[in-house]
Formats: sequence, C-alpha cells, structure tokens
Amino acid sequence: MNRTRFAWAILGAAMALLSACAVRAEDAPAVAAASDLKFALEEIAGKFRAEQGRAVKLVFGSSGNFAAQIAQGAPFQMFLSADEELIARLADQGRALDRGTLYAVGRIVLFAPKGSPLRVDEKLVDLSAAIADGRIRRFAIANPEHAPYGRAAEQALRALGLWDALKPKLVLGENVSQAAQFAATGSAEGGIFAYSLVLSPSVGGLGEYALLPDSLHQPLRQRMALLKGAGATAQAFYAYVQTPEARAVFRRFGFILPGEGL
Repeated sequence: MNRTRFAWAILGAAMALLSACAVRAEDAPAVAAASDLKFALEEIAGKFRAEQGRAVKLVFGSSGNFAAQIAQGAPFQMFLSADEELIARLADQGRALDRGTLYAVGRIVLFAPKGSPLRVDEKLVDLSAAIADGRIRRFAIANPEHAPYGRAAEQALRALGLWDALKPKLVLGENVSQAAQFAATGSAEGGIFAYSLVLSPSVGGLGEYALLPDSLHQPLRQRMALLKGAGATAQAFYAYVQTPEARAVFRRFGFILPGEGL
C-alpha cells in the first residue's frame, strides 16, 4: 500500500511539473522579430514585463527566414516582420490570424566604422569614389534574398549606379543585425543597414553614419500579426506594442510610425 501511495505521489509530482512548464511556456511565448527591432523591442518587452508582469521570449532574425519557418509550423505566437507582404502571405496560408497591423516604417543608413577610409554622405558620393580608387575592399549589407533591409540596400545602390561595381566586395549578413556587426566592428570598410540599429549606443558609438533618402528604395513597411495558436500573453503583447508607450520607443529608434508621416 505504501508503495502504491508513493507511486501516485511521484506521478502527481510529475504532472504538476509538466503543468508548471506549460504555464511558463504560455507566460513567455516565442515572438519572432525582424533584426532591426533588436534594441527597440527589447526595451518595449522590458516595459511590458514591468507593467503587466508577463514576459515574452524574443527571437531575432531575418523576416524572410522567419516567414519560411512559420509556414512550416514553427511554434511562434507572434511575428513582427520588416516586410508587410510576408504577413499577408502567412494570413493567406492560414498561419496568421489576420493581415495584422502596420507598426512602423524603417529607414537605412550608410555607416563607416572608426578608422575607415570611407567618408559617409547621404548621396554616397565618397562611396562611389572609394570603390573606384580601391579604398573599399569589403562592404556589408544584409542578404537581399531574405532580409528586407538587404533588399532596400540593394535598391539604393542600384538607384545610384553603384551595385554592379560594389557587388564583388559585398559581405552579406544573415540578417541586418549581423550586417551592422560586420560594419561596426571593422570587418568591412562600411555598410548599409537599419537606422534603428545605429541609434543604439552599442553600434552608433563605433563609427559615423548618414541617413539615406527614403526615395532611394521602396518603403520598409513593417507589419506584425498574431499567429495561429497565440495565447493570452502574446495577445496582450500585441496590444501593448500599439500603445503610446511602445510607440515612443519606436520613435526614439528612428522609426516612422503609423499616422506620423506615412
């Protein structure tokens, strides 16, 4: 009899542990987010946790890769994409609950690390000269095949007639955050990446930058959506990202916000 009660006690403890793990998983749902959001969204998630006592697990990467993973059933509950078309596709596939909400429009910068021979300017005049005179050996952007900010960088370079000459020198980041790392740490003489990243002291303090005209590329319209199976915490975070408190953080990191200049 004692052995039977002991077995039931073990089973009960195991069930309680599994239940607790399930609660913790719901309390911190996985949120897929474009890499340009790293500093802004970490701050927003911190405020969300402080104000509501709930946490989310932020996973940063390229929007294209995330969309492919979600389409294959990756267990994310929310997706903040740097490309709104990816949200529309996921909605059409039944992976997103709807076509979501536009939360920001991004910008890109030309960046040169300290000690670089490249001088930054919004018209990329010195970049053109540096390509011609051999001062540029490596130049960093995100991979245009799956990173929206890489695609915007390519569009800007093509618009100014620099793409073909610069293409052999490109160092491609898996996402825009990695491209920023390549440029900021001196692995390249310069790079084009998200304005939001350079506004972080941990990146911006490592070099100089020039904000590029948004006329050089298609708008980086960033949209988010709740995904199939999203729980209460993910829904609460989705709502929080649209609050004035969250919008203020996005604004401080250089994003253009819905209703403010779009």
